[in-house]
Amino acid sequence: MAEINLAVKKLQEKFPASIVEVKTFRDEINVTVQKGDIFEICKFLYSDPDLQYQMLTDLCGVDYFPAHPRFEVVYLLFSMKNRERLRLKAKVGEGEAILSVESVWKAANWLEREVYDLFGIHFVNHPDLRRILLWDGFKGYPLRKDYPVEGPDFDKPFVPEV
Repeated sequence: MAEINLAVKKLQEKFPASIVEVKTFRDEINVTVQKGDIFEICKFLYSDPDLQYQMLTDLCGVDYFPAHPRFEVVYLLFSMKNRERLRLKAKVGEGEAILSVESVWKAANWLEREVYDLFGIHFVNHPDLRRILLWDGFKGYPLRKDYPVEGPDFDKPFVPEV
């Protein structure tokens, strides 16, 4: 029987009600957690002396339309101390928000803004949640699966709002 990863073991001990699912695929560990506990879990993974997941390598969104909850926010973490990666996931319903982890990892600032810009997922307590890739007047969220493939008003000439 394979040995349980230390991070998974500690998460199961400290946050037993928060762990929704643990999967390992090709030696990659994926832990799905309750979205309401994401901030505390991230703070724990960052600061625990045995784990030290102090590098957020990426944060992205996934749209599972038409499933409910529709979205998933994915955090790709790395522990330089243990030379281990961990993929943390939290499901978010349409119109729901999730806590920002920008105060844990400063790199989350622009990554959360990108997810907001492209999926419309709101991050509570984010210091500057606004569009980062698209202009302020842009309508919709282009990485949502129900976004029109041809884009809004495709038959009209493109004139950005100023």
